[in-house]
Amino acid sequence: MAAPLRIVFVTGNKNKLKEVKAILSAGPTPIEVGSQALDIPEIQGTTQDVSREKCRRAAELLGGPCITEDTALTFDAMHGLPGPYIKDFLQALGHAGLNTMLDGFPTRRATAICTFAYSPGPGGEPVLFEGHTRGAIVHARGPAVFGWDPVFEVEGTGRTYAEMAPAEKNGLSHRSKALAKLREYLVSLPLPSNP
Repeated sequence: MAAPLRIVFVTGNKNKLKEVKAILSAGPTPIEVGSQALDIPEIQGTTQDVSREKCRRAAELLGGPCITEDTALTFDAMHGLPGPYIKDFLQALGHAGLNTMLDGFPTRRATAICTFAYSPGPGGEPVLFEGHTRGAIVHARGPAVFGWDPVFEVEGTGRTYAEMAPAEKNGLSHRSKALAKLREYLVSLPLPSNP
């Protein structure tokens, strides 16, 4: 029997780690996820630029293969903002403030974007995997446990991420879509190179 695939996820966010472990441990090819919190300054730029540089630096610090993740929330009315800066906007304004930002605009539609980056190790060029989920910004509903989940209503469901059971959210989220692509890539790697 082949050894299970293993990967180090560079994060200090326990909620992200829990979701990633749940998603990657399921399915026909389970992947074991370890974690390491590293203090990596984030550059300013697009989600892809931020993801690529963060993963490159993490691989250097770890001295081996790893994955990193960045999340963005883009508002149609604001042509993609706040994007990768959603964490800062949420900390400064809270759930109510994110709603207030959209008052007076004709649309509250938004896209949740998750970008995972994989590096084979120091000096390797990170590979990016992106997942998107469409929705709308609504007044907070559900427990305020994980970031902006209470204000993001998933298109076609009538519910926010926060109102969903973890398994349901993990089955349709932007994170699960990006991880499906990452899994396919990791499984395709030659066995000696598997993390």
